[in-house]
Amino acid sequence: MHHADSVSATPSIAQPPRRQTPSIWCNRLGRIAAIFAIVTVIPPATTLRADPADRSADLQQRIDQMANRGIEFLRARGQADDGSFSGETGAAVTALAVRAILEHRGTAGTNDPVVRKALKYLEDMVQPDGGIYRKGSLHRNYETSTAVMALVKASEDPNIGDRYNSQLQRAEAFLKDIQWDQGEGTESDDTAYGGAGYGSHSRPDLSNTAFLIEALRELDNGPDDESIRKALTFVLRTQNLDGQGNNTEFADKIGDGGFYYTPAAGGQSKAGETDGGGLRSYGSMTYAGLKSMIYAGLTRDDPRVVAAMNFIRDNYTLDHNPGMGAQGLYYYYHTFAKALAAAGVEVLDDAEGKPHDWRAELVNQLESSQQADGSWVNDQSERWMEGDRQLVTAYVLLALAEAKR
Repeated sequence: MHHADSVSATPSIAQPPRRQTPSIWCNRLGRIAAIFAIVTVIPPATTLRADPADRSADLQQRIDQMANRGIEFLRARGQADDGSFSGETGAAVTALAVRAILEHRGTAGTNDPVVRKALKYLEDMVQPDGGIYRKGSLHRNYETSTAVMALVKASEDPNIGDRYNSQLQRAEAFLKDIQWDQGEGTESDDTAYGGAGYGSHSRPDLSNTAFLIEALRELDNGPDDESIRKALTFVLRTQNLDGQGNNTEFADKIGDGGFYYTPAAGGQSKAGETDGGGLRSYGSMTYAGLKSMIYAGLTRDDPRVVAAMNFIRDNYTLDHNPGMGAQGLYYYYHTFAKALAAAGVEVLDDAEGKPHDWRAELVNQLESSQQADGSWVNDQSERWMEGDRQLVTAYVLLALAEAKR
């Protein structure tokens, strides 16, 4: 678990295509490729390969070997009798684990008794208000968003099909209802507008908003959906970039194109503030911001995407979470992989012009840190629950799925 006005320039938006599956709630893995197929301007931070399918069989095999060991850890040692993974988090880690397993096992994974038991646990978390969370939860958005991702992926199995349609429709309505907007007395000029929070804090944040956007996208909401547009307004206010949607007091104090945690309730960056009151950008939030902009329809030549990619180029590393060190390291790997895959980046040139095959480098990094039991854990910092092997292993499996895709 991670900490999670109108746009001043109109973003360039393309509606992505839909992948045909038995369920209307299927995962839209192909939509980003269509967004970028029409873009010809490439920012200096990236170089694209002609054919990602040419990635070596050796790399694919190494990913499979790691994933098999990680999944076996979850199957053999990670699940409680009630079907949950780290059930103290309610639906969250269970949902991430289910999604992670299915990313590698495909529709056949739903036949696994471990997955079936976990899905039943998620079904039992469905609340009368449509949310999917443990009763009394302080993290309703996070739990519901991750549960949506698990149920959508499971619905790709023809044997499941439309079984979860009702739950997903109600979850979608729930997520849109708890978004910070007029329903919460928040107008478009408020720094909280459009964001999503845990529910236990009196303000939204970028991490939770990124989960919200991804869940709504999985539920077939495109860039022109009102809730996605509202969320984009919040996302842009978390970017250190003046005149491009961030009209807060922090917009021009750093200007490096990276992202911080929240502009709301006085503003906060988990990486701290500058002497001049600027909110420092850091790695995990910058990748969360990039991913969210792409999912919300901004194209690769949009100045906000270019600025984010420039920050990423200038701070490229897999040794630590830039600005945070070891804190949130595996959340960082997870957002790193999802964002670069969504942005269509294959080879990334760093600030010195050195090219990086990020997929191969990520595989090397994760291979070196896999534990003897097949799990992963942050042995340098337990902040944001990264001492929890179930959560961290799920993060890694999701990152590996992007490296393999």
